[in-house]
Amino acid sequence: MTRTLPAAPPSPPSTVPVTPPTPVLGAALDRRDGPVKTSGQARYAAEVPVPNVTYAALVHADIARGRIRAIDPAAAEATAGVLAVLTHLNAPRLKPTPPVSMLNLATMVAGTRVNYLNTDEVHFDGQPVAMVVATGLEAAQHAAGLVTVDYEQLPSVFDLAAAAGEAAPVRGMPVGPASGGASTGDAAAALAAAAFSVDLSFTTPAHQHNALEPHSSTAVWDGDRLTLHESSQALDWQRKHLAAKFDVPVADVRLISTYTGGGFGGKGSVWAGTVLAALAARVVRRPVRLMLSREGVYRTVGGRTPSIQRLALGATADGQLTALIHTSVTRTGRVGGLPEQVTSCSRDLYAAENITVDPRTVPLDLLPNTFMRAPGESIGTFALESSIDQLAVELDLDPIELRLRNQPTRAPMDGRRRFSRHGVGDALRRGAELFGWSERDHRPGSMRIGNDLVGWGVAAAIHPAFEMPATVALRVDDGGGVLVRCGFQEMGMGTATAVAQLTAHTLGVPVDRVRVEYGDTALPVGPMAGGSTQTSSITAGLLRAAERLRVALHRLERRSPDSPLRGTRSSSVRLREGGLYGPAGGTGLGAILRRAGRAELTVRSGPDTGAGALAGQARFLAKLVRDGRRWVKAASGAQFCEVRVDADTGETRVTRWVGVFDIGRVVNAKLAAGQLRGGIVMGLGMALSEATLVDPRSGRIMNPSLAEYHVPVHADVPPIAVECLDEPDPTMPLGVLGAGEVGITGVAAAVANAVHHATGRRIRDLPITLDRVLP
Repeated sequence: MTRTLPAAPPSPPSTVPVTPPTPVLGAALDRRDGPVKTSGQARYAAEVPVPNVTYAALVHADIARGRIRAIDPAAAEATAGVLAVLTHLNAPRLKPTPPVSMLNLATMVAGTRVNYLNTDEVHFDGQPVAMVVATGLEAAQHAAGLVTVDYEQLPSVFDLAAAAGEAAPVRGMPVGPASGGASTGDAAAALAAAAFSVDLSFTTPAHQHNALEPHSSTAVWDGDRLTLHESSQALDWQRKHLAAKFDVPVADVRLISTYTGGGFGGKGSVWAGTVLAALAARVVRRPVRLMLSREGVYRTVGGRTPSIQRLALGATADGQLTALIHTSVTRTGRVGGLPEQVTSCSRDLYAAENITVDPRTVPLDLLPNTFMRAPGESIGTFALESSIDQLAVELDLDPIELRLRNQPTRAPMDGRRRFSRHGVGDALRRGAELFGWSERDHRPGSMRIGNDLVGWGVAAAIHPAFEMPATVALRVDDGGGVLVRCGFQEMGMGTATAVAQLTAHTLGVPVDRVRVEYGDTALPVGPMAGGSTQTSSITAGLLRAAERLRVALHRLERRSPDSPLRGTRSSSVRLREGGLYGPAGGTGLGAILRRAGRAELTVRSGPDTGAGALAGQARFLAKLVRDGRRWVKAASGAQFCEVRVDADTGETRVTRWVGVFDIGRVVNAKLAAGQLRGGIVMGLGMALSEATLVDPRSGRIMNPSLAEYHVPVHADVPPIAVECLDEPDPTMPLGVLGAGEVGITGVAAAVANAVHHATGRRIRDLPITLDRVLP
């Protein structure tokens, strides 16, 4: 929502000319990184030119659990060009991985607890058990295939369903998304007494990360100082993790990630390739480049956990929810992995009188799971929104109307916390209008085009919103230009463009006068690009820096004899329209510096290190706790889907999509639409094709390539219409909630609901393949 600023009073000649401001926040500007990426000029972690670089290749374990009896690197060592073969017998010792602690957020980015090449133990199929370093890539890969390993195998467990009885309750994190169990009222009794009820089970498979750029690392040591070019979405936390692993000061580790070709959570943690590239470079005393193949990513980088879910709903005859029970069983690895907030969506979406959520996890002998776009909410909404749809069928009530009748005004679990924004109802109504929902015949199988059964489905979307610590530096020069410096990540979302727009809006300067530096831990500490928090976190830091800039400029200008700001109080002046303005007029940013005899002025939102940084993190955690007790903050929306199902073959095609979202203030309309569409497309893969197939005998992933693991291609993607409500959230910096993950939530349910409408068959196991659609 654009706010028109009042016109400034007439200014004396020494001030900037006053012109009506051109709204920049929300404008659909092109991405600044577009030209270098589309022309091939952008350099990624494996493309950075480094003198004297060598190449590394991994040797993967082919058992899931056991010990190495013997390993023979002789043939590999004899290969021309090989510089070293590292195994547990000769690799330098690494420090152990510290346990996860909210007092040290960097501990959350350890992909596993394995000290790679420091142990003879094998904990999952694919674990690196040796590494070859050579002068050429082909030599390294060939030699890796010559290393022979003899194992003692131990009993292993891979089957989630078989192990589900051993699952333990999840303990909720003290801050951030609600991941633990909770209950209000007596949901079981209310379900038994309900006039109408559904009680359904659902399963979702494991999913793998398939970013356009596979994981890559280029490591360079200069004495005990490490520079790592890395495909990363958590630069600062990964730097701290590596400093602890290699027992060097954090200041002596520098990570650079100017461009990252997609992350989606998989590049938020430190995996084997990153650690071992740095280890190898230290051993051979030359730069080392390690590039994972697609299969290498599947075998060493975690993905989304599978799930088994139960969703039970009870309601009165007029559709008022009286009971909601949501349970889940997911997995971790025995050497790492975090529980996912699968049931969190059931805490906040609907105003049931009695609610129980009970998430549980069980460790398996597999590569630990990790963050993957909307971890928890993406699969949790599949069960919740499919069940809401089935309840609407039982009630003979329109599924949108059922959802609207149960919109909460306070947090359903406690009745106290308020919603900072709750746009689900508005999104449902607007989406129904755009989609033409009123034309839907509610009877399953009633809509047909030729041999195709046509179905329309709907689902609600939700994803929590919060902030992470971020430091932003602002530099203004005597020409009125602005430089923003922050070590955030650019993964294809257009963050640098959005930050330029946010800065231009905050300072009132033209957006083309703003430069942005990012992607380097030598810059002020940026937030992880995860949890849809990066933009809101940077915005919070930017606002703090802008306030310090306002105060610093006023100190310079208030003493100038011919300034309209002379003698004014700091509280009476504002940054706007390229200058600093008070009641009697203002002066341009560059003019203030020139009059003070300064070429530039730099301010920071806060310190990165020392006691000040620790105090800042403590304040951040305290704010998360306070906000969590007072507010429910979430981006939300509504997904509308049309499918056509071939009546003879069961082939299912999504032919039309409409999504309406409440993501708070829209920073850039084009970027926001791209993020939301990308989430929807990823959700289509979840709904229709994606599944990790694990050999039940060995624990090995059987489809470790894009030839066998099927992500959506252009032919699978329908026209996708996206609209945002664009209403600022009053509790978030500049009203920004985040758009990266809410787009995937609800997608699988909308597709499944459309398939039910087309065929009358309720699909409760993903993906929705031909065998599940056919009667």
